[in-house]
Parts: sequence; structure tokens; C-alpha cells
Amino acid sequence: MQKAINGATFRKMVLGGVALLDQNKQLVDSLNVFPVPDGDTGTNMFLTMKSAGNEVNNCPDNSLQNLCEAFAKGALRGARGNSGVITSQIVKGMTSVLSGVENITTKIFAKAIVEGSKVAYKAVTKPKEGTILTIIRTMGEQAVEIAKRTSDLEDFLKQVIDKGEEILQQTPEMLPVLKKAGVVDAGGRGIIVIFTGFYKALIGEEDFNTVFEDGQPIQTADDVIADINNLADIEFGYCTEYMIINMHKKTTEADIEKLKEKLMQIGDSVLCIGDLLLVKVHVHTNQPNLALGYALELGELYNLKIENMREQNRELKKKAGQKQEELKEMGMVSVAPGKGIAELMKDLMIDEIIQGGQTMNPSAADIAQAVDKVPAKTVFVFPNNKNIILAAEQAKGLTTKNLIVIPTRSIPEGISASLAFNPEATVEENSANMSGAYTNVKSASVTYAVRATHVDGFDLSVGEVIGLDDKAILAKGNLVNPTTEDLIAKMIDESMVSITLFYGEDVKQEEAEKLKEVLSQKYPDCEITVIDGGQPVYYYIISME
Repeated sequence: MQKAINGATFRKMVLGGVALLDQNKQLVDSLNVFPVPDGDTGTNMFLTMKSAGNEVNNCPDNSLQNLCEAFAKGALRGARGNSGVITSQIVKGMTSVLSGVENITTKIFAKAIVEGSKVAYKAVTKPKEGTILTIIRTMGEQAVEIAKRTSDLEDFLKQVIDKGEEILQQTPEMLPVLKKAGVVDAGGRGIIVIFTGFYKALIGEEDFNTVFEDGQPIQTADDVIADINNLADIEFGYCTEYMIINMHKKTTEADIEKLKEKLMQIGDSVLCIGDLLLVKVHVHTNQPNLALGYALELGELYNLKIENMREQNRELKKKAGQKQEELKEMGMVSVAPGKGIAELMKDLMIDEIIQGGQTMNPSAADIAQAVDKVPAKTVFVFPNNKNIILAAEQAKGLTTKNLIVIPTRSIPEGISASLAFNPEATVEENSANMSGAYTNVKSASVTYAVRATHVDGFDLSVGEVIGLDDKAILAKGNLVNPTTEDLIAKMIDESMVSITLFYGEDVKQEEAEKLKEVLSQKYPDCEITVIDGGQPVYYYIISME
């Protein structure tokens, strides 16, 4: 019977969750029910958890407080798409409870799941039952009751997962779209997979691949300024790095572990990895002489480096101060799915373009990084996809700049909003003008069905061309241009004076020109424009004003 989880076990559980989700991300992707090719719930959740796993894997000690901080930080930075953002919020809520204890019991674990649910619900403007939110809420509620009956963590976690699976199987009855497709909720399956990974690690299964690729920390301009301020008060001022080679004959694996323990007593940010062939050491300390002396007891030193971080701080402060003086008042960041659309946005004076869109959602960290590149105090962000809006909101917590999200759901809305920008106006005036501008444009798109299903009154086959507005499928067919004509006919009204078609990478220019000619004859009072958008997935992205 296991009655408590310590830091070392918690680390294994997190990495177990990442590993099992990696093995099952394609399964989770396949559960997406809407027939637009955006089946990336599993991928988004995995990339979020992988980022979290990297942080946990690199945490220099096994204190629950530091591990929880790494877990939450990594999930936040790696959050992608709605499913990834919600996952990161579940992690945030859970770690806020777990970081305050020395060991995790069933009652504490139950409290953490409940808090994870609460934080996740708060992150979603309009929570929908039958989704990942329902699963985590039910697991939390059941966990509290189960914890009253058992103190055995293995039994507790198994029962919590079983309750989650039970409610997951009921999600088709909660959401008609799931029932029509004959699947359970994708995000709900993802969270069950993660918790199952926790459980497998807890009971000691060893079949997880927990080797992660070395992640490069995202160091933004504002991160640098924050680090500079932190360095001024840092307890340990010398960054000391070295390798130990040619070990003494008496040196053992236990001696390497003892070296790590000694380094943790004289500093922080400790890394001590390797074997009897080579050990790599990194430590921040005020006593580099001791750090070197301890190592010499094991073998020879190689690639020695000692840096005075306080001196680096003085130099960086000067550069940071100069950089801040150059900031303009306002700038813009926009997400674009294709080269042509990106070029158009640059012509509209967008400062930074993030390559992304449907099936390739940028993370909160990607958005924050782009925002920090803009030399402005206030930065407007245009997500241009409903599945990126939450990540854009999440990015506010990763930058010290005034990030304002204009919640555009399509490329036409983003372009319309950017055209309303006036560098001479105030932040408040621009925000209001942009919000008013993007709501006045009608957006549509033409793509293909990725599953056979019945939705919005249409029986769809795999590969069929489908035309959509921002709410539903309005047209289908076997050919791209006729389906596009049908879609526009169902959306146009007498007030519209222009139709712009951004054709994608799978549409030839001559085909787009033929469609333009047909539409010009059909709607002589409208100005018809075709632009090479270069976007994947969508044959056409359409703007109607």
C-alpha cells in the first residue's frame, strides 16, 4: 500500500503521463468530430505536456515545490490550441495545491484535481459540458469521495480514472455531434490518457520512453529584463560549469550522486549528469573553489567555465535600458497560414507574423515571443482562428507588455481589423475601432471533409469539398469552384460590394482567375479580387464586405 507520493515519484508520474500521451496522440486526434481537417487535439495536448515534461525533467532537485513550478511553467509555455490551453490550466490548478506539501496523499491529490477543474473552467468563456471540462470536474468530485474511503494512492488513482472513463463514455449523450460521429470527446480521452500515464508510473511500470529532446528555453526581451532584475538579488553569483573525465579507479556511481548532493548544499541550479566515463556539471554558487575541489576527488576537470553573473547583470542593464527607450506606443502581431497572406499582412504594417492557423496552432509561448519582438509598449494580437484565441489570451501571462487580443476568428477579420489601425489614435480608440471593423466582414472558407459523417444537414464522404461560414457547413460538392460559387450564393446580400478570394496552395492561379470571371458576371455590382494566399488545407478563404 502506497500512502504518499514524494517528489521523485511525482517526477516519474509526470513523465509517464507525457510518454503515454505520446503513444496515443494520434488516437486522440482521430476523435475530432468536425469534418474540417483540424484533428489535432491529441497533438496539441501532447506538445503542451511535452513542454511541461521537459521542464520537469530538467528540474535540478526533487522538491515538490520546484517540480510543480516547472510542471506549471512548462505547460503554460507550451500550450497550443484550446485543448492545450485547458490542459495547462488543469496543471496550473493542480500544482497550486501540490506545491504546498512535502508528500501527496489521496486527500491532497483529490483537492488538487478539484482545483485543476476550477481553474480550467475559469479559462473558458463559455464552458461546454460533454468535454474535457466535464471529465476533469467529475474526476475531482469523485476523487474527494474516494479519498474518504481509502488512503492507498494506487487504489485511489485507479478508481478516479475508472470514474473518468465512465463519464467519458457518456459524453456522446451530452453532445449530439459526438453521438452522430460515434466517438467520445477527444480532449476527455486525452486527459484520461495522461492520468493513466500517472498511474502506470506510480505502480512502477517501466515501459515509458521518458527521453525528451533538449528544449531551448524561450528567452524574450522582457524575460531578459526580468532576469536582469533577478540577478541583482541572486544568492549565488558564479555560474560554474565543467566536465569530469578520466575518473579515478576508486570512483563509483554512488560518488557521482554524492557530488550532486554536495553541490546542492553550496548552490542552486544544479545539474550533475553522466556516468563513470563522463560527468557534466552546472551549478550557481558563491564558492566555485569548493565545486571544483569536490569534482577533483572523482577525476580530471575538462571544459572548465566560471562566469560572474553579477558583472553580466551590469552590462545587460545598460543594453536593456537602451532597448526600452526605443519602444513605440503600439504595434501589431497576426497569425497567417500561408506565405501570400503573410506578405499581404506585412504590407498592412503588421510588425510580426506568426506562421500558423488550422492544424498548426501556435502556442501561447510562440505568441508571447512574437509580441516581445515588437518594439512597442502595447501590442495588438490577431489570432485569426477561433482555436487560437485562448492561447493568445494565455500569452498575456508570458509577457510584460500590454498585450491586447482582438478576437478575430478568420483571416478576413484579421485584415479588416488591421486596416482600422491608426498610429495617431489612442490604445482605447484603436481597440474599439478594430473590434468594430472585424465584425462587419463576412468570412467563409472552402476545404475538404476528413471523415464520413452527417452534420449540418449534409451527408459527407471523405474528400468531398465543403464550404463553410463561421458557424456551419453551407455547401458541398465534388469540384472546388462550383462549391465555392454555391457557398457565396448562399451568403451574399445586397449590401456587399466586394468579394476577395485567397486561393490556397492546392489551387492554380488560372483556376482562381476562372472563378473570378464567373463571379464578376454573376455579381456585376461587386468588385471581385483574387490573391495568392498560399495557405494549406483551405482551397479558398473568402472575405465578403
